[in-house]
Order: sequence, then structure tokens, then C-alpha cells
Amino acid sequence: MPIKNSSELNFGHLATIAAVFCWSAGNVVVAGTDLPGLQIAFWRLLLGGVLYSTVYFLTGRRINLKKLRLVALPGILLGLELAVFFTALRNTTVANATMIGTLQTIVLLAVGSKQFQESVTRWLVGASCVAIGGVALVILGASNELSWSPRGDLLAFAAMILFSAYFVAVKNVRNEVDTFTLQSVAMLVASVTVFPIVAVEANTLAIPFPSLKEWVLLFVLLMVPGTGHLLMNWAHLHVSLSFAGIIMLAIPVISSLGAWLFLNERVTIIQVFGMFVVISVLILVVKREAEMTVSVRDS
Repeated sequence: MPIKNSSELNFGHLATIAAVFCWSAGNVVVAGTDLPGLQIAFWRLLLGGVLYSTVYFLTGRRINLKKLRLVALPGILLGLELAVFFTALRNTTVANATMIGTLQTIVLLAVGSKQFQESVTRWLVGASCVAIGGVALVILGASNELSWSPRGDLLAFAAMILFSAYFVAVKNVRNEVDTFTLQSVAMLVASVTVFPIVAVEANTLAIPFPSLKEWVLLFVLLMVPGTGHLLMNWAHLHVSLSFAGIIMLAIPVISSLGAWLFLNERVTIIQVFGMFVVISVLILVVKREAEMTVSVRDS
């Protein structure tokens, strides 16, 4: 992956970290609502697609067949991932689904090494495994629900693969499509993808319309985790897939802290230790990336 200059790489790091904070905050917001998960996904995607596309057209830009063809696959993958993940949550525990989701880091390390020729060292793989162990402590330390649900866990695994594929698909097209076009078109395509799944779940094509309070929630989700997607879509052109995958391990940690602060959820000693492990490893990863940036700049 070509890097234009060291300052651009640093901004890519910051955008990736900011995206993780946005997604983590979104998890806390979703946890505080009773709106069904699939409906949250559909209405948020539709709202985002409409608002982003409106701004897109008002600024004089137009969506052509080439742009639609480039962004279609990321949009479809995004929609399917959300639908499958929320379905998984109805068939297995949140702890199981979240733990399976952490395997995305290993998948992205492998793809980054083979497809994008990224430097994935034994140190990086080892650090990822230690961080995943820390995440396991954070998640399982908060849950008394240790169960085995073959169907639910298989769905969670499928969602993890779909989200990994979405990351790769976005990275593949970022050299050919700008961030705002990617965000606008992907959300529209994703909402169309999710619609029939939501309709089947609701047993009607007339999906219940959100209330005013729920629209406010959806707007907050668009502005916070939705902005996370915008930041990560931009960052894909400036950071390695491996770095993005590892930093995402911070999401369960930050979400747990947010739930403790704003939803009065209990935090155990085991979780605190797990958080310490994850954050320590991620600090080392970021420090290593910064050192590599200096090395590239000075060479």
C-alpha cells in the first residue's frame, strides 16, 4: 500500500482510532433502546443513505453506473453483515457473538499479509492473540451466560466473515472512489439489501415507522457510529488492514466502560484486568506503528 507521506499516515492512525471510539459509543446507544435490532440497522442505513445522497447531489456530484458498480459489493456486504449479526444475537448470547467477532482481527492479518503484502510479523500475531485473550476476559467476565448454540454461533461466525469481507472490499475500491461517494452509495445499497430481511422478520412490507424519539436515536447513531464508518472508509487508504483489525479489539473494552458510565452496568475485577491487557497491547501496537512511520520517513 503506497504511503504518500508520514503526516498522512499519522492522520490515518488517528482516524482509525476515532472510528473505533465512534463504533463503541454506538454500541452503548443501541443498548439503551428497545427498537428491534434489524429495524435499527435498516432505518439507520436508509436515513444515512438519504442524507448523504442529498448532500452529494446538492454539491453538484452525480452517481453514475461506474461508481455504483464499484460500491455495490461493499454496500451489499455491509447490509448482509448487519442483518446476519442482529439475527445471530437472537439465537446466541451477546458474549458468544462478540467473542466470535474478535476473530476478525486474525482474518484481517491473514488477508493483509497475503493480498496486500503487508508486513505481519510474529510479534504482531502474538500481540493480537494476547489482546484477544484480554477481550475474552472483558466479555466473559460480564456474562453468566456461557452456552453453546450451534445455529447462533454459526450466524455470528458468518457475520464476522462478512464484516471482514466488507473491510477488504472497501480497501480494494478506495483508490478508485472517494470517501463521500463510498459512504453515500454504500448506505443506500445496504438499506436495499436489508429491507427484505426486515420485512420477513416483521411479516409485512409495511415496516413499522419509528416514533419521533426513535428518529432522534437513529440520527444519533448516524452521527456517531455512522461517522465511524466515514472515518474508517477514509483511513483505509492510509493505514494497513492489519492495523485497523487490531485496533478494533478496543471496541468491547470501550463499550464496556461506556455501559458502566452511562448505563450503570457492573464492571468486575476480571473485566478490569482484561481491559488493562487489551489497552496495554494496543498502546504497544500504536507505538510500534509510530516508530515504523519514523523509520519510513527517515529512510
